[in-house]
Amino acid sequence: MSTMRGANAYARMGVETGVMAASPHQLIVMLFDGAQASLRAARLHLQQGNMAEKGKALSKAIDIVNNGLAASLDPEKGGEIAGQLASLYDYVVRLLLQANLHNDEKRIDEAARLLDDIGTAWREIAPAARS
Repeated sequence: MSTMRGANAYARMGVETGVMAASPHQLIVMLFDGAQASLRAARLHLQQGNMAEKGKALSKAIDIVNNGLAASLDPEKGGEIAGQLASLYDYVVRLLLQANLHNDEKRIDEAARLLDDIGTAWREIAPAARS
């Protein structure tokens, strides 16, 4: 992923501070963090019965996954792994759409767990990539 491609993907998510100075790796970490923050907000709004805000938070998480994480995949350089991640991101989006439709906290939790697993692996790549 080029730095500009990653910066543009993240900028579309409505976050500007530090984006242009971030490495492509840091941009992806920021996307994972943003998705998790949106899922935490959605869960809280669901528990409080605030369905409009729950829907907004889930929509933001879906936008981050679709237009940030999935859009930053490079099928040419990423090969099979990029394809697997694309499928996983598609699954996460479907979970979140169902969570929104059915007010299902378990689906939010599953999506959060999957994104956390990928995000953790992504964070562990950085030190290895530098050595």
